[in-house]
Amino acid sequence: MNSERTSKRGNYAVPLMIVAAFALPRAEAFAPSKASSRLVHTSSINLLQMTATLREESTTSSTSPKDLGAQPVVVSAEAEALSHSETTMKLVPSFDLFQMLSEEEGGIIPHTVAGNAMRDDTILKVGIPDKLEGMQLKDYKGLGGKQKIETLPDPFSMVEKELQPFSDSIKELVSTDQPILSMAAKHFFEKRHGKRFRPTIIQLIAKAVAACHPEEIKGDRWEYSGASKIGMEGGKVTVGNHQGSDVWRKQAQLGQIVEMIHVASLIHDDVLDEADTRRGGEAVHKLYSNKVAVLAGDYLLARASVLLARLENTAVVQIMATALESLVAGEIMQLKSSPDELLQMESYLRKSYYKTASLICYACRSVALLGGHAYGSTVATACEEFGFHMGLAFQIQDDILDFTAAAS
Repeated sequence: MNSERTSKRGNYAVPLMIVAAFALPRAEAFAPSKASSRLVHTSSINLLQMTATLREESTTSSTSPKDLGAQPVVVSAEAEALSHSETTMKLVPSFDLFQMLSEEEGGIIPHTVAGNAMRDDTILKVGIPDKLEGMQLKDYKGLGGKQKIETLPDPFSMVEKELQPFSDSIKELVSTDQPILSMAAKHFFEKRHGKRFRPTIIQLIAKAVAACHPEEIKGDRWEYSGASKIGMEGGKVTVGNHQGSDVWRKQAQLGQIVEMIHVASLIHDDVLDEADTRRGGEAVHKLYSNKVAVLAGDYLLARASVLLARLENTAVVQIMATALESLVAGEIMQLKSSPDELLQMESYLRKSYYKTASLICYACRSVALLGGHAYGSTVATACEEFGFHMGLAFQIQDDILDFTAAAS
């Protein structure tokens, strides 16, 4: 059953990846719709200070958020406040930046804050004709239509060269002089399990942001913006100078970091869930022991943290550290939720955001920052919004396969 489920997951993942492949190289294809609220600019301050940069005068009636039951609170508001300074990034969770459900389904239009304020689809139009404008998956066979999905280019092949050395290099990055720990940590990478979904998304995003010139806004709003300084001719990343550059290397390394964090979470989840198998093979704690599995997961997180610091971008470190916190918060939320709460759509989507989508969408915005784009820029915002919806869609499809595999 597990091997059949793994095969089905791969087949269903391809249509999702095709959406990514075609949306990303043509930046206008994933342009977010403009915010439906009027913005009033206050005095200009540091963009990373997420308070008082903007305030919203909503053009729609305000709606109180629903009671979603168990909340993924890890630290108190007081403790969180103590950890911030004037230059630290005060992130707003993606589910508060972007709309999860339509208003008909009970969704709420998000408030406008620094993380979603610069949403302007005209900036994302880079002069490349979008041959797939208006494309919908329902037009393809197996999804309600008649067109063959095989006629679309394979998104994996678009970044095949970038991902070719991925498995070998990541195994070297997690090597240790402790044989058992080393074997446990490299288990998933040795077996080459999965389609490297997250690193592929990151490579596609990296190609997309290279085609978009960083926005230039006068004043001090971009000061401490989180954008990496680009040490190449012209000070900007372009399609022509991106491949093989230091920016390209750091973005690729972010893909390895994200995969390490993801695999560590799988190892720990299997221990918590007492799962026997993972991706058609034995779970790490079954091959070794619970202690070895926990240590292997901890070791992967430690290595990911070291590599993350070596990206030399403190804003990216803060963003990805928040993604790591979100994974734990999602697990806590799942453990605390009652069966009735888990059946609420918004509660389910929020849990899916914390456990899956958060890592993907924060990584997508981080790729933009490494490419020289400011945290609140249209490009970086579009990247996070894309990752948010892609991550949720991926988790929903994964959960559907759980049910269909169990039924069969």
